[in-house]
Amino acid sequence: MVTVRAPATSANLGSGFDVFGVALDRPADIVRVSKAEQTTITVTGVGSQFIPEDPARNTVGAVAEELDAPAHIEINKGVRPASGLGSSAASAAGAAVALNELYDRGLSRSELVPIAAEGEAVVSGAPHADNVAPSILGGFTIATADGVRSIETDIPLVACLPEIAVSTRDARRVVPDTASIPDLVTTVGNAATLTTGMCRSDPVLVGKGMDDPLITPARAELITGYDTVRSYALETGATGVTVSGAGPSVIAACHGGDRRAIGSAMLDGFSENGVDARVYQVSVGNGATIL
Repeated sequence: MVTVRAPATSANLGSGFDVFGVALDRPADIVRVSKAEQTTITVTGVGSQFIPEDPARNTVGAVAEELDAPAHIEINKGVRPASGLGSSAASAAGAAVALNELYDRGLSRSELVPIAAEGEAVVSGAPHADNVAPSILGGFTIATADGVRSIETDIPLVACLPEIAVSTRDARRVVPDTASIPDLVTTVGNAATLTTGMCRSDPVLVGKGMDDPLITPARAELITGYDTVRSYALETGATGVTVSGAGPSVIAACHGGDRRAIGSAMLDGFSENGVDARVYQVSVGNGATIL
């Protein structure tokens, strides 16, 4: 039996749609695997009642098939489904690391990323690596067709999760099909700024690089109270605010001493719009850990 802790993540970070991601030090999924003749899945924890245990409809079932590693897989969900914090990716990442260890497949962490991404295709329709990459590798990750790069960084963050749901499929439907040259230039510049900030562990540069004129405005329309939450966070000291992944979580970069006040302001922003929420004061964390 192998047990793995796989962390929540935040993808896109505004300017890095389908490319950027960061591992969060909490919350996390716990994935436990043991050898079996065929794959079976049990799910407990937050939101488990909404997660199918049929291997053909669960991210970890696809991972087990990709690795040719049938197993009984137990998932204790710490990352709420449809949260924008990489819930399905955490399960897929945890299963990939655990099954690789259980069956001694000998694959590197980087080699496990595209395998876990195949699990993501079950819920999003395509094998995106922007969440599974940081959940496996940790740190700030850049996932492209040429592979994945991981950077260690130390950026204080606040993630605010409202009690509303936004499915990944719905969030992808609102993404615009085209972009103007000025918007494209702005986005590229912001992505470069964010990457520089991550390399330097500079929350000011990271915050500036979160601005995005293309994807975030469309997705923000799906999140009740987003504009208020963003405004309050910036007024309280956040260096940048954007939608986390597909939403509805909202993530803010900040200086460490500001996290408590910013989290409280974000909660107030949702509350004023009639939405309950919870807040996580987090940092960029490590990838999946074998316990």
